[in-house]
Amino acid sequence: MSSATPSTGRSATNASPTRNGYRPREWDTRAGTVELAVSKLRQGSYFPHWLLERRRRAEQALVSVVATAYLLGVTARRVEKLAESLGVTQLSKSQANAMAKHLDEQVAAFRNRPLDAGPYTFVWMDALTQKVRKGGRIINVHALIAVGVNADGHREILGIDVATAEDGAGWLAFLRSLIARGLPGVQLVISDAHMGLVNAIGAALPGASWQPCRTHYARALLSQVPKSAQPWVATLLRTVFEQPDTDAVKAQMRHVLDTLEAKFPKAAAHLDAAQGDVLAFTAFPRESWRQIWSNNPQERLNKEIRRRTDVVGIFPDRTALIRLVGTVLAEQNDEWTEARRYMGRELLAKTRLHPIESQTDDTALPTELTA
Repeated sequence: MSSATPSTGRSATNASPTRNGYRPREWDTRAGTVELAVSKLRQGSYFPHWLLERRRRAEQALVSVVATAYLLGVTARRVEKLAESLGVTQLSKSQANAMAKHLDEQVAAFRNRPLDAGPYTFVWMDALTQKVRKGGRIINVHALIAVGVNADGHREILGIDVATAEDGAGWLAFLRSLIARGLPGVQLVISDAHMGLVNAIGAALPGASWQPCRTHYARALLSQVPKSAQPWVATLLRTVFEQPDTDAVKAQMRHVLDTLEAKFPKAAAHLDAAQGDVLAFTAFPRESWRQIWSNNPQERLNKEIRRRTDVVGIFPDRTALIRLVGTVLAEQNDEWTEARRYMGRELLAKTRLHPIESQTDDTALPTELTA
């Protein structure tokens, strides 16, 4: 495999350097090792940055996980299988340690940076379960992740931590760490209905409302009806979120409750008890409704993380887990910073100044929405 003589940036009147044979180089990819023939020049140099660019941070983290797994005594067969899927043919201990140190410094800087781009009006939170080796056993741990919309309207990954259990103590410690880093102005938190998380939000962010994730709540409601009726109930619930204004949302919710009461009283009771939280989004300008309950940035982020962590399967330790997930999040955060705004600045300003009064109707919200 050869490459053409590159342009050296000289003027047309000067002679270009000519090739003087080739030097062999190996390029490790996920598909395997590619043998390259790099041109040797009589003058100047040739380094194909377009092809031999340094691994992205997340790829470096994957390689370091392989090395760490080997060093901590994971079975050779498992390590070889993992390395093969990454296209890594050989990796020395010194290379692994240097790479891990470099990545750990980057992840630590990302995790501990001040949250000074606020206020963060809307925040999404979720936890991903991962397997980690500890004391000769394999245990489940939870990667706690928070995403917010900053004052400029861009999505931003606020933090990541690993807890042994997804309980109130773990979430509370995570939220307090975000507050210590300067998390300001949170008005609405969207998450699943895990009781430990909901209680932690109430304790750490007393001025914020809580909105159950639309997807998670739909699953909970559908578990209250027979499987044959689930598509019908899902469609019925969806009509609540498709209304144009607050009055129409409330009227449709009453209609859905009456319809469910006639056929599935248990499901109707479940929805009636949760409607105050389910309709929390109506306390904000209707222009923001779709982003709040439909265009959830956490879902795609979780898929990207699992795409990387599924390659590993079982992490050798928590440090390796934080290293990999942290680098994936740092890369995604960079992409979001350069992408278009998730919400407009004017809408966010309107939400912060008058989250309730900005509604088009003058009807006061029910007590459970303002609690």
